[in-house]
Amino acid sequence: MDKPERNTMPRHLAFDEDYYRRYYVDPRTRVETVGETRSRMNFVCGYIKYLGQDIKAVLDLGCGLGQWQSVITTEFPRASYTGVERSEYLCNRFGWRQGSVVSFRSRRRYDLLICYDVLQYLDDHAATQAIDNLQRLCRGILYFGVLTKEDWTDNCDQARTDGKAHLRRANWYRSRLRDGFTNMGGGLFLSDDSPIVVYDMEQLR
Repeated sequence: MDKPERNTMPRHLAFDEDYYRRYYVDPRTRVETVGETRSRMNFVCGYIKYLGQDIKAVLDLGCGLGQWQSVITTEFPRASYTGVERSEYLCNRFGWRQGSVVSFRSRRRYDLLICYDVLQYLDDHAATQAIDNLQRLCRGILYFGVLTKEDWTDNCDQARTDGKAHLRRANWYRSRLRDGFTNMGGGLFLSDDSPIVVYDMEQLR
């Protein structure tokens, strides 16, 4: 039997209505504009289609407001979508399955697994467990994004980004994802269990 999951979230985070209004809804404070979010999603779906991965089952771990759901329905109409979220507020509002990227279990494996802006809220031990779980759950493509120490220092707008998290270097994640995935660039990682063949120069070493 799995041990009970430790509370690994920073204490300041409630993941309540105020949090999502600030970082995702209010145009004065949200991290991305609607156009930026849509462009990123269109790129991901286009790259997946180029690679030729058949998408029948999609798992969105830390699905938040569920922005991916409508995109998946449009781009991969034969695919099922499962949204999993730790926030009690969001589960009550949208009907997501309540769970954690660390402990979520499923008998099925997924052709597309989305885990975006989640792992920076976990300590090192829990984040390592989460990456192991991503490898168990994914049989196709993982779309993965996380706020790194380099991003906080050099790339992001700190006024619009929640920096009260576990800021690790990007190589911390890359070294752990390498055991089970091939880095395809753009945040896409191809599972070693995927039947897709990719050219060598399309891979990031």
